[in-house]
Amino acid sequence: MAINQNHPFEELGGIKCAVVERNVAPERVKFLKEVLESNKFEVVVVPSPPPKGAAKPAAPAPAESVVPVEASPVDPETLAPETFTVGVTDVTFNSTNAIFGRLLHTADGHVITRDYWLQKATVAYDDIPYYES
Repeated sequence: MAINQNHPFEELGGIKCAVVERNVAPERVKFLKEVLESNKFEVVVVPSPPPKGAAKPAAPAPAESVVPVEASPVDPETLAPETFTVGVTDVTFNSTNAIFGRLLHTADGHVITRDYWLQKATVAYDDIPYYES
């Protein structure tokens, strides 16, 4: 259990890990894994637990006022999309500190910016200050 919410860590797949992100789509997992592995981190990816169920329905109304409704088949995959939890084995890792501390780099050597980490930019422009863009 983390001291605060800014530095979460837990056991993922039987390995103590610092949590990078939770409930991540497969495309984001691929991106994070490439970035973190190119920065020499050992990445652990496990499926996220399913969301907690909805609240229990209220007590049913009397039988004479209930109108039967035809049940439609529900696809469980559409209700709960496949998401993952991404972590690294270095429990001192904190993604916010790594990004703003300019500790992460792309494969070609550029410093990873916040927009690149969030996948808003396709190229890490580390030589242009944020106030000039």
